[in-house]
Amino acid sequence: MSRTTHVTKNPVTLEGFQAILTPSKFGHSLAAIVDESMVNKLEEERSEVLKWAESKLKNPKRSTLKPEPWEEVAEGKYKIKFSWNEEAAPPVVDTEGSPITDKKTPLYGGSTVKLAFYQKPYILRDGVTYGSSLKLVGVQVVSVKGSAGIDTGDLDSNEVAELFGKTSGFKTADPNVTVDTSSDLEDDF
Repeated sequence: MSRTTHVTKNPVTLEGFQAILTPSKFGHSLAAIVDESMVNKLEEERSEVLKWAESKLKNPKRSTLKPEPWEEVAEGKYKIKFSWNEEAAPPVVDTEGSPITDKKTPLYGGSTVKLAFYQKPYILRDGVTYGSSLKLVGVQVVSVKGSAGIDTGDLDSNEVAELFGKTSGFKTADPNVTVDTSSDLEDDF
């Protein structure tokens, strides 16, 4: 049985709770929305993957097949889910291929990524429950959606300034420092 690595050519959107760089109490996880063409490839491949698992079952007549590791969430849109432990963490890189090591990078629902993954069969320890799961090979972060908006990473300082316009306040070239008189030094000792 050969393993096929699937790569999303176009960025996909993260959906729901994410624990990509920092684990939750249940470990790492990623959920994203893919289109029907990707799921069609996975469904075709799943029949081959399940044949292998069925050949290893203790009692095929009493076996239980688990559902696919994807679910339809809208017409032609499917949610795929991944989970892993720290030792099996896939590399996460930016658009230039540099590793993202800052665990506080806000990879939340709405961020866009490209994914590389494969489908593999499994049989639970009971010897009768089987299915297929998706295993992440790597993640490329295309845009980050934090609570302040989406960071596409390609805006220069002039473009960022255009987003906000001008307002009164701090100016780099002309700081307007005022003395803070809200606390009395004698009270601090």
